Amino acid sequence: CFRKKLMKKILVIDDDHDLLQLLKKFLEKNKYDVVVASSGGDGIRKLDKTFDLVICDVRLPDIGGLEIITKVKLKHPHIFIIMITGYADVRTAVEALRIGASDYITKPLHPDELINQIDELMEKQNFPVPVSAVGEAVAVTSHPSSKVERSAVHVNIPGLQYVLGESAIMQSVNKNIDLVAPTDMSVIIMGETGTGKEYVARRIHDLSSRSSAPFVALDCGALPHELAGSELFGHKKGAFTGAVNDTIGHFEMADGGTLFLDEIGNLSYENQVKLLRVLQERKVKKIGGTKEKDIDIRLLVATNENLKNKMKNGDFREDLYHRLNEFSIEMPALRQRGKDISIFSNHFLNLANVRLNKNVNAINEKVEEAFFKYAWPGNLRELNNVIKRAVLLCNTIELRKEHIPSEIFFGEQSLESFENTEDDKITDLKSITERAEKRAIIAALKKYQFNKTKVAEALEIDRKTLYNKINAYGIDL
Repeated sequence: CFRKKLMKKILVIDDDHDLLQLLKKFLEKNKYDVVVASSGGDGIRKLDKTFDLVICDVRLPDIGGLEIITKVKLKHPHIFIIMITGYADVRTAVEALRIGASDYITKPLHPDELINQIDELMEKQNFPVPVSAVGEAVAVTSHPSSKVERSAVHVNIPGLQYVLGESAIMQSVNKNIDLVAPTDMSVIIMGETGTGKEYVARRIHDLSSRSSAPFVALDCGALPHELAGSELFGHKKGAFTGAVNDTIGHFEMADGGTLFLDEIGNLSYENQVKLLRVLQERKVKKIGGTKEKDIDIRLLVATNENLKNKMKNGDFREDLYHRLNEFSIEMPALRQRGKDISIFSNHFLNLANVRLNKNVNAINEKVEEAFFKYAWPGNLRELNNVIKRAVLLCNTIELRKEHIPSEIFFGEQSLESFENTEDDKITDLKSITERAEKRAIIAALKKYQFNKTKVAEALEIDRKTLYNKINAYGIDL
């Protein structure tokens, strides 16, 4: 087992003293070096670059888990983060993944599930590829000489297979992928968090003439603004505090291949200007450097935001948008994909069996029915986690209701019910207008994973008005 080869250092942050001690003993028994902290502030004080992983509760008395993710990634971007949450906090978990967490586990904690997740993350550190500031493995090998080795440019990470859906909406997506892949056009891939945007980017790369060259990924959504320029373009030694060596940026890493920028809407305005210049001139200059280098890359970007709205608000450059938007692909939410839910459920079931050494070969009919009714705010990522946990808990050959979180059966269905409680007798204009408005708000809440700031922007109302309407219509959040 990998964890026995080299002792890794873990920081556990939780205000539950008993849980802290249990986790410490369990992880030390599994050959990890463990430090515990009973508050967010205590954890940040103890944190240093020698840690490999932070396990942190979402809810702490002093500093919230999401703020801790930001602080950890700002100080030590190489450190993996696993959040502890409840299934009632799934939206928070989705947000945690967006801003830099590597994974999350749900209460009550299951030791086998936890150690499996930790081992998977530690194995990522053992891959012969560099890890970017946001914890995403990139498919190139980096050497101290800063030269990019081309002999091992594409890494097949377990579970990263591209699965073709059979729904009509996905058939259209796949046709667009096949159409644009052989070209060198820039592509914007749009869709909610967890819909598989990076998988689409990899698929485009694999079907292109650049498939034997590097595919390099960078998540702009989890990247602190002050690090973005260095990550994109590289820096010279002494360019800023902490720049102790020359580094190459992701543009140079991807030279000859494909660069994928996830959550492009989170780039600062200053870095948008720099990105536009690089795309126009096809030259890159390191921060603190004086020489420019020619680069040859194909750029693919992804976003879960409405970039047109960001342009209207002055948060995204219109000229950059048009430079990027030579072609666009819209990834549908999982709840829109019908029978694909069953395809992915079985795909994740097979993956979980391999990873957990289990032999669960079926999903109960009632569970499948619940999957089709559930809203899946975390999309494919959430479905994968639900299946993996269920397989771990399952001691039969079939996944049943008792192995699935109760929220799948009773939680999000309340949102669906709002769309189906129309009174056919209502005919006055005011009631019809309110009913349509209510449906629009619910649809926007789902689309933006209940991020009310983004919902208000999309509906072109202020947050106060949105809250008033949510309360007036009795929308259950």
